[in-house]
Amino acid sequence: MDWLSIILLAVGLAMDCFAVSVTKGLASAKQAEWRRALLMAFYFGLYQGCMPLISFYVGSWFTGFITQWSHWIALVLLCFIGGKMIYESLTKDHEAELRQDSHVITHAQMHLLAIATSIDAMATGVLFVAQPERLWAAVAVIALTSTLFSILGYGLGQRFGRLLKFNVELLGGIILVGIGLKIFIEHYI
Repeated sequence: MDWLSIILLAVGLAMDCFAVSVTKGLASAKQAEWRRALLMAFYFGLYQGCMPLISFYVGSWFTGFITQWSHWIALVLLCFIGGKMIYESLTKDHEAELRQDSHVITHAQMHLLAIATSIDAMATGVLFVAQPERLWAAVAVIALTSTLFSILGYGLGQRFGRLLKFNVELLGGIILVGIGLKIFIEHYI
């Protein structure tokens, strides 16, 4: 696999991280929390980088299993998180929400989001079986790209979230459910 292919692969894998980061930026548009954004970017980069390593070292059997079920795993995790955001956006006291720190990104939530967005990266480790000398460089490019796209997505979500005057948490939940459905549908097309 050449460098251009590795970069394009990394950008493609980072798109889910970008979309989820935009959603989180939108949801926390009232209060910029770059520490949380960096934590989210760290998780996304770490998981996106580790998944190809796992599939490379564990072998093609496990990768085949994950690939076979990845669409279901992503659908369930993203619909659960997105559905929770939708429910909370419709039941919260939004005036009280503005007065307190309600957009906390917890470690448990970050693990779930990172798993959901990095499952497709699991299958990429097998691509390097024929060229193991490129594995670590590819992992670094994938992790760095996902980290940078996450930070960029959060920033864009923050900027546009301040301009929007409607329930952005509802929009964020809908986007996460949409990403889950997109991954699920793409598997069958």
